[in-house]
Amino acid sequence: MSRQIRVTVWNEYRHEKIHEAVSSVYPEGIHQQIAAFLEPEADLAVRCATLDEPDNGLPDEVLAETDVLLWWGHMAHQDVADATVDRVQQWVLAGGGLIVLHSGHMSKIFRRMMGTNCTLRWREVGERERLWVVDPGHPIAEGLDPYFEIPHVEMYGELFDIPQPDALVFISWFQGGEVFRSGCAYHRGKGKVFYFRPGHETLPIYYQAEVQRVILNAVRWAAPVKGPYPDTVACPNTKPLEEFVVED
Repeated sequence: MSRQIRVTVWNEYRHEKIHEAVSSVYPEGIHQQIAAFLEPEADLAVRCATLDEPDNGLPDEVLAETDVLLWWGHMAHQDVADATVDRVQQWVLAGGGLIVLHSGHMSKIFRRMMGTNCTLRWREVGERERLWVVDPGHPIAEGLDPYFEIPHVEMYGELFDIPQPDALVFISWFQGGEVFRSGCAYHRGKGKVFYFRPGHETLPIYYQAEVQRVILNAVRWAAPVKGPYPDTVACPNTKPLEEFVVED
């Protein structure tokens, strides 16, 4: 039997402590709701981490025991230490899988991995979103119909200031007329990054079956095929594998 995929669900866990509108929807925290639908999967081993833990919940020893890291942040992007961002960046480049959810588009780590500002347009009136699967052959789209809808969401609209994705899996349409690249897959170094738009702290989006299916698929896609990978920082001078003579 192959080893389980080790998943860490990271959350600021700030909103839930101070806003009743958030805690009423996610009483144990958004991270715990995400963990709750991942934990029954036999091929996953799931843990949670939060911002206010030592080293922002992501010291080297936690990352060393993580294959895929899910990231949910909103109100405290600035409180994530730069040293944490450095650790996570190197962990991704060494083969880790990073899944960034919703407002995590403005997190330090996502902006670091993208190399752009990652800004967008937004509107919060509870309109409907229709997500179209535009790459049905991608593993993250497995088990989905051609589209699915979320009845009440916060709108994100273009221009989304990100690099061209290696694979665009989903495009969203909103009642107000906007569209958005809402499922974007990247390779960074030896690791993978997936951005998935749906989610909000006061809306029960992480209870919806299709959203859960996408996140589960993304975890399996982002998991390292082989790893961890050593010597990802050093640039060693190596001896040739074959003997040869350099001609004058």
